[in-house]
Amino acid sequence: MTQPVIPSPAATLVLLRDRPPTDVEALLLQRHAKSKFAAGDYVFAGGKIEADDMPPDGEGFCRGLTAGQAAARLGGGLAPRDALSYWVGAIREAFEEVGVLLAYEADGRLLRISSEAKPRYEAYRTACQKANPAFFDMLRAEHLMLATDRMAYFAHWITPEEQPLRFDTRFFAAVMPPGQEPVVDGHEIVDLKWLTPAEAIAASTRGDIGLRNPTIKNLELVAAGGGPASSVVESLGRREVQTIRPRVLQVDGKPLAVLPGDPRWY
Repeated sequence: MTQPVIPSPAATLVLLRDRPPTDVEALLLQRHAKSKFAAGDYVFAGGKIEADDMPPDGEGFCRGLTAGQAAARLGGGLAPRDALSYWVGAIREAFEEVGVLLAYEADGRLLRISSEAKPRYEAYRTACQKANPAFFDMLRAEHLMLATDRMAYFAHWITPEEQPLRFDTRFFAAVMPPGQEPVVDGHEIVDLKWLTPAEAIAASTRGDIGLRNPTIKNLELVAAGGGPASSVVESLGRREVQTIRPRVLQVDGKPLAVLPGDPRWY
């Protein structure tokens, strides 16, 4: 019997913003049609956690979160430094994919990227896409601190064992920082949409956009949070996170994802 592929660690950042008067929108990104994973689908910002996501001095760039606290929150016996790399990787991936950087400036205010600073940050973004260590080079050069204290860990999904490409993904939520605008990279990401959870799920049902099962389930969690985006993030951060590893069954010749709790799950 073929052994399942070991899933790669990955992190996802669900960026939220208010839509007056009472709705909350989530940022969804369309992956390139030739992507190896979720090709053409709309997903949240995110990607693989790399070994160089956490340099020796990396903890000092994380506001309000120590490596030990990160390990306690994620559980599963992760080493503290490895646990903290999920928060860092989620922020880095969002910056690389859509140019949104969840960080504080030296004066303690959330980073706003002015029109004058845009060319500089675009250059940083290009450098980060080529080599992950460039991310911390940018933080040092700009005297930035990562806004890890504004992120809520709220979900954990592992790709089914039946799949040849697997990820062990931690999901985080945060409010979209003011003074920044998401812009696709034109390579991995080709489009973006701000949609309420109801709009996104309805569009998927109509076949207008492709959403994967974890995306739909996590949009449902966002919808259940209620209130403004900040309240939704706070609510999500209080969740007791259970690991979800679907199994894939063949029903009438078609694959069907079965979640834990379903009597057909094994």
